[in-house]
Amino acid sequence: MTNKRELFQIMTRRFGLLNKNCCSVGGHDLSAAQSHILYEIDRAEAPSMQQVAESLGTDITTFSRQIQSLVKMELIEKSPSPADRRVSLLSLTTTGKFVAATIDTQMNGYLDEVFSYLTPFERETVLRSIDLLNGAMAKSDRCCAPIRDDQAEDTTPNDPE
Repeated sequence: MTNKRELFQIMTRRFGLLNKNCCSVGGHDLSAAQSHILYEIDRAEAPSMQQVAESLGTDITTFSRQIQSLVKMELIEKSPSPADRRVSLLSLTTTGKFVAATIDTQMNGYLDEVFSYLTPFERETVLRSIDLLNGAMAKSDRCCAPIRDDQAEDTTPNDPE
């Protein structure tokens, strides 16, 4: 069987996640992290900074820098919550909505093309497998965090290899 890490390394490269910029829309060059932030803000209604940072598994300090960058690019707006002025709510600007929609269209087009090379059964199998993998990853205490030295030698007992 193929090495699991190698499969994910290849998939990461093919998604372009190692590139400095994942996409360029309307003169805005965005990193993968910024693209994910736009996606999360777009799918929620005026989420707080903390909510979006948590959904992305990002520490608030790193996240705040990304938000400042997106505010400067005029893609998002940050405003105090009427309920608690210490909480900042995020929303997309008109340009931010355009950029998010364009990225969404581009990604869906790419995924549609990739999935077109699979049979309907294979497509369903891949989607179910990704869903199962996402669920299993969510159960891990290592999810969304860098691997520490003390975890590097740890092996999973159910590893079939």
